[in-house]
Amino acid sequence: MLAIQKVNYIQGLTEEFLLVTQRAAVASFPWIGKGNKIQSDGVATEAMRDQLNKINMNAHIVIGEGEMDEAPMLYIGEKLGTGTGPHIDIAVDPVEGTTLMANGQDNSLAVIAVSEHGSLLHAPDMYMEKIAVGPKAKGCIDINAPLTENMTAVAKRLGKEVSELTIMMQDRPRHDYLKRQVFAAGARVKLFSDVDITGAISTAIDHQNVDMLVGTGGAPEGVIAAVALKCLGGDFQGRLVPQNQKEFERCSQMGMSNPEKTLTINDIVKTDNCFFVATGITNGQLLRGVEKKGDGKLETHSLITSYRKGMRMQFISSSHI
Repeated sequence: MLAIQKVNYIQGLTEEFLLVTQRAAVASFPWIGKGNKIQSDGVATEAMRDQLNKINMNAHIVIGEGEMDEAPMLYIGEKLGTGTGPHIDIAVDPVEGTTLMANGQDNSLAVIAVSEHGSLLHAPDMYMEKIAVGPKAKGCIDINAPLTENMTAVAKRLGKEVSELTIMMQDRPRHDYLKRQVFAAGARVKLFSDVDITGAISTAIDHQNVDMLVGTGGAPEGVIAAVALKCLGGDFQGRLVPQNQKEFERCSQMGMSNPEKTLTINDIVKTDNCFFVATGITNGQLLRGVEKKGDGKLETHSLITSYRKGMRMQFISSSHI
């Protein structure tokens, strides 16, 4: 009975966390296209922290932002909330895509993932190899296999020809070898500049027409994406890619004795008692950005994925004075 109550209590926080990402997005709005990503990240961080501290919870951050740069931080280990309520872990990015937002480009988001205490991978801010699919292809991916083998397995599960697949990846030279494999198989590539959380989630939403996300990106974003996909019934695998001895040591300090181990979605998110919330800052593939209406009100567009009453996805439009 206590376990059921804990699940209900944590899942019942989704609307309060929705307000957290909304506040961060609204705070960022005046800084869109102003070229100052540090200032914009700072106001979003403070708005998010202020709202988080109003929630009845014992929370601490296991995935923070700014660890490898000088941005204002919601730092790893920071405790948040009123001190009463459930013990939970938080993975957060007040502005995912700071450069995009500063340049007035699409696809910047305010994101947060929440899980019961002790259930999220403590991933350092380094690279992670990733592969993600939606629920129809769950269980058939293997990050250790060649991309062509994964494409064949996914196509078979989806009832498609390999040539009909759309593979999403970040537009970086490090992914050129992946593009060549996709093109050689006659399939389609869909490139994006930043924010691979969006690409991972898109694999689980039919109308996005994305069959698989592959490539190497930030490990913290991988954890956040894994939470969202777990709530949607999708699948995700990752493998950390330390670039030097300092990054290897960082992994060890965070409890990872074998940093290059293959990580399944259940290694990254060890519970179903989790949820993900995002609010668009600028227009993007998943969400509309903050928009100022004629009456002066700001409108936000958000996404919640959770396990409340089964797997759930909800898009929400809200007005703010």
